[in-house]
Amino acid sequence: MNVANTQIQMRKGLLEFCVLHIISRGEVYTSDLIEELTQAQMIVVEGTLYPLLNRLKSASLVEYRWVESESGPPRKYYSITEEGKSFLGTLSNTWDSLVNSTLLITSKN
Repeated sequence: MNVANTQIQMRKGLLEFCVLHIISRGEVYTSDLIEELTQAQMIVVEGTLYPLLNRLKSASLVEYRWVESESGPPRKYYSITEEGKSFLGTLSNTWDSLVNSTLLITSKN
């Protein structure tokens, strides 16, 4: 078994949760999302973010608006929807439960 593949899969499993959490703090531009996720070592390839954002948009969890830019093409800014806030709340509860369960198991020798 390849440990790097398992690590990548663990990150991918948490990526949707992290993206929704970042967007829930306020309207965000894609490059800002990429920067924060990269700094946190949650994404290695930024190409994984765009399909995820499209899925979140299709599921009505996020929405976006175009903003004209003086320095280039218009920019797409993402925000969370009410449905997205509810979904994120459920994911947050699941995360808390998983963290507690994992700590319970891994804290034993």
